[in-house]
Amino acid sequence: MDRIDPHATHAGPDPLRGGDQGAVPGGAPAGTFDPWRYRDQAGVADADLVGYKVEASDGGVGKIDSASHEVGGSYLVVDTGPWIFGKKVMLPAGTVNQVDHDQRTVSVDRTRDQIKAAPEYDETSHSDPGYRDQLGGYYDETYGALPPGTAR
Repeated sequence: MDRIDPHATHAGPDPLRGGDQGAVPGGAPAGTFDPWRYRDQAGVADADLVGYKVEASDGGVGKIDSASHEVGGSYLVVDTGPWIFGKKVMLPAGTVNQVDHDQRTVSVDRTRDQIKAAPEYDETSHSDPGYRDQLGGYYDETYGALPPGTAR
């Protein structure tokens, strides 16, 4: 069996789909954000991200406590430590810009304030469709608040 190179990107849908129907015929309209799918260019490639540091666009956020690679439902749970009083936050996979496996760092395209203001993480309902809709909707809405020049 071939081993997967964690530094290589692999073909798969991008969370921002272009074209009239998106990357998949009948898919989401052009330019929509898919919060639950890692971007191809992020360099995740099913790597174990637990323990990696998370960097927001304006500074450190915390460390990854758990990570999911569920098809259409991927996310990171980040322990913020003392930054926001030791709470955990759930970041949808679509917020991940880049992974540096050598430095063990995950960069996300949100600010610390946007992450802090997100709906609170609840480990008992993290797989609940209603909670996921709320969290995905929050991060979709925050794309309008990104600073100019920030990739989305």
